[in-house]
Amino acid sequence: MSFSQITACTNIVETYHHFLDWLHFGTHEVITKQDPDEQERQLKYLDLTASAVIFQNAMDMSLIMQQLSAEGNPIDRKTLATTSPSLVGQLKRIGDFVVDIETMPVPFEQAIQLPIDLDFI
Repeated sequence: MSFSQITACTNIVETYHHFLDWLHFGTHEVITKQDPDEQERQLKYLDLTASAVIFQNAMDMSLIMQQLSAEGNPIDRKTLATTSPSLVGQLKRIGDFVVDIETMPVPFEQAIQLPIDLDFI
């Protein structure tokens, strides 16, 4: 493994850690309980929350990219390489959130039409 590959992997991990720190606000990124079971539970909840936010960001980004592509804007691999579902600039941590429990969301398989690569299957 080359130095540049190691640096790239390290940057990915550090970006994820920054994302976790951003999500874990209010306690200055410190787990306040001394109980090991509670500490493990808090870390698992944080990881679950991070996974849910990253999944939603990936869905939103995919829908936007599909819309741009449908409008005739080409999206190349170089552009995609600059995106990340763990960016936090557009997220609203504190504020009003409306949860509609009456409307069922569309399954993501239907919401995003993924091209089928038969060579991959």
